[in-house]
Amino acid sequence: MNGKPNRAEELLQNGATLVLIDGSGVLCYYDRGIKTLLSLQGKLEGAFAADKVIGKAAAMLFVRGKIGEVYAELISEPALEVFERHGVPCSYKKCVPNIINREGTGMCPMERAVLDVDDVEKAYEILIERTGGR
Repeated sequence: MNGKPNRAEELLQNGATLVLIDGSGVLCYYDRGIKTLLSLQGKLEGAFAADKVIGKAAAMLFVRGKIGEVYAELISEPALEVFERHGVPCSYKKCVPNIINREGTGMCPMERAVLDVDDVEKAYEILIERTGGR
């Protein structure tokens, strides 16, 4: 895909946590968690995204935003299933059963919140509620 995965992987190695590449250029984000993806709804359509960590919550937001293709340094099996079910091309470096929380004591709370949800709109509403707003 015109070197986009390689370029994005390079940017992730230099500190970005999310890289978006679309017709207007390259955007890098440095925040952790899903708040950035929540704020980018409506701006993802057709873009290529590279993300350090993609759990099911992030995958649902990428799908809701109509992302064109994704690359993940680390992806969970539930996230991979979301992309496969919705036909989003996805490549990754490492796949794990679930994303672990920042303390390393259990599953990521955002992934757990949508683990049994299949509807992207319902997942979006749950994630908005869990993160405290739009």
